Amino acid sequence: MDLLRELPQTPLRILDERLHADPSRVVIRPFHLGWHTAAGNARAKVLVGDICALDEAAVEEEYARVLADFSERHWQTEQVFEQRYKELRAMLWIDDAALSPTRRRLIGSYFCHEYTYAAAALMNPSIVPHPDQSGTQGGACRFVMSLRAVGEGHISSIAFREGIAHADGSFALWPQTAHATAVMLDAGEQLDENDNPLDGVVNVHRHDEANLSNTVIFPITEQQRNGLEDLRLTHFDHGDGQYEWIGTYTAYSGHSIRSELLRTRDFRHFELEPIKGHAGRNKGMALFPEKIGGAYVMAGRQDGKNLYVLRSDRLDRWDDDGVVLMEPKYPWEFLQIGNCGSPIRIDEGWLLFTHGVGAMRKYALGCALLDLEDPSQVIGRTPRPVLTAVDADRSGYVPNVVYTCGVLRVGERLLVPYGISDSAVGFATASIADILALME
Repeated sequence: MDLLRELPQTPLRILDERLHADPSRVVIRPFHLGWHTAAGNARAKVLVGDICALDEAAVEEEYARVLADFSERHWQTEQVFEQRYKELRAMLWIDDAALSPTRRRLIGSYFCHEYTYAAAALMNPSIVPHPDQSGTQGGACRFVMSLRAVGEGHISSIAFREGIAHADGSFALWPQTAHATAVMLDAGEQLDENDNPLDGVVNVHRHDEANLSNTVIFPITEQQRNGLEDLRLTHFDHGDGQYEWIGTYTAYSGHSIRSELLRTRDFRHFELEPIKGHAGRNKGMALFPEKIGGAYVMAGRQDGKNLYVLRSDRLDRWDDDGVVLMEPKYPWEFLQIGNCGSPIRIDEGWLLFTHGVGAMRKYALGCALLDLEDPSQVIGRTPRPVLTAVDADRSGYVPNVVYTCGVLRVGERLLVPYGISDSAVGFATASIADILALME
């Protein structure tokens, strides 16, 4: 490929698989009329009153029309409408003693809408071992890959794909069904009038029958309103055989950002919680997959240019100013550098993928090797990019960008999913030895 011609020294082998934006991927999302305001609440009540004023024949006719339009496009459509109605009943104080099931579901349908969550882009993937590794052979590893999906209004959500990677560098994605579903708030979970969780943590789950590869996590709180961006997952080892999948992501409200945590032990139930402390006001934090010296450790860019190592005794609070890990050194990273996901433990140290920004705001990927006992010590780094955008991959919503939020180790090889110009996702593979050989 042209990429290899431009960078003959790269050990990465570019694979054929590509994932692209897909307007046909739709989910049902809540639609409301601003009932957190007096005017919006009044308008919502008028709408409910208009539906309640219909005679039963008209209700049946209109509801049949809604089902004809949408029931085949979504999974458990009528149950979604019923659940939406129950949420409205509590918020709008609806007296439903005389309402038929059909009328209740029709009311619910008016407060839903169809949303194409990946119509604009798929990008910036992260990848971790799957909770279920049963039956794998020959060094293969099942994986979960997260994706930043961008839809209407350029709002980002978190989507997932499952698959299996092999020791020879090949991989396969598990198929998706036609129907995608959004996660749901846990029973009893409450938000205040400004869509903020009462205890600071949002607990959500996917339906027991829903496939993870068809599951989407949408913004829920006011801080998340304009997007959940760039999830960086890691398989965290708590010790004594206790593992958890933890990710950091950026919650964007439309006018401010902060880092937040996603935590799960099974990819069925998820906790979303803000990172407290002044370090959490920055984006692009990546958690090391285990404690080091008794402390949690993050890599992050705290000043807009350099890469830092930070430590904390709590996962949810980061007040440490950190120490500078790496400063821009080579022309392809003169503007700024940052991490590309959580580090990977290898015998030689912590392998950390990085990104650098150079002339014409072109993004490229590099690598660094950090000391296992003291990750603030850099053992080596690549003087040239290991991956950069060329030819057709330079075109997209944000041109001249390659970017990843995580890499998977499979034996002595790496599977590298990466975003292409904020528009699509590609895949590459390389041996760990070949990556290390590039460092100085």
